[in-house]
Amino acid sequence: MKAERPEAVPLAGGTDLMVDLNFGRLRPPAIMDLGRLAELTAQRQDDGNVFLGSGVTYATIVKEMAAFKPLVQASRSVGSPQIRNRGTVGGNLGTASPAGDALPVLAAYDAQVILRSQARGERSLPWRAFLIGPKKTAMAPDELIIGTSWHRVRGPGSFSKIGTRNAMVIAVAGLCLVVDEDQRRVRVALGSVGPVIIRAAEAEEKVSAALAASGSWDDPTKPLPDDSVGEFAELVAAAARPLDDVRGTAVYRRHGCKVLARRAITWALSERRMPSWL
Repeated sequence: MKAERPEAVPLAGGTDLMVDLNFGRLRPPAIMDLGRLAELTAQRQDDGNVFLGSGVTYATIVKEMAAFKPLVQASRSVGSPQIRNRGTVGGNLGTASPAGDALPVLAAYDAQVILRSQARGERSLPWRAFLIGPKKTAMAPDELIIGTSWHRVRGPGSFSKIGTRNAMVIAVAGLCLVVDEDQRRVRVALGSVGPVIIRAAEAEEKVSAALAASGSWDDPTKPLPDDSVGEFAELVAAAARPLDDVRGTAVYRRHGCKVLARRAITWALSERRMPSWL
């Protein structure tokens, strides 16, 4: 159907699409309902690799994917229960808003986005190659998002965001931090503070090296020096590329990134001293 009508707009949960329709920002010549395609609602793990179908709802993630704490935390922060029952990660990817709550988690997981068309078959793009600008993706007109996949990370992590209130709010700033024990690396991704999702590469390098220097990779009970935590938070804030808008100023967003980064690394270090994440 998509090959025959590439101009047709796919409809999954509709939580983003219906807003544009209701406000008259979008008048597609055709809408294609994906709601009854069972293969898009699949989720599975195979030999350390995770596949999440583009039609899996946030409510399903919260109920069935407890092992992926950052993704569950991000899913729980999306809208209201009604929205979580309809909204999908595939919708977040398709909309490609830098404020999409699931996207910093996928970036921290180094996820691949799986696309399929009738003409070219299936292809897989790294998240950063797929998300090319604010509300812009590398998806061809005749392609659909099948799902996303990543290699499961062994280590603690979290997702947190700042908004104008606690619930049902678009993030002013969002942050996902994941500790990769096998690669001995901390990964940090930021949302709502740039035109696309941002990985704080310099902050990742510095804090990973600081953990090695302190001996904490081998012995999680060894603390990370306070100055290393402070430097990490500063570098995360420096990686942001925010603008002033109706939800917050650039200065506030950078400050928010610093606060979120300090909290996230503190939580992760605390978890590493406990066996609950193993």
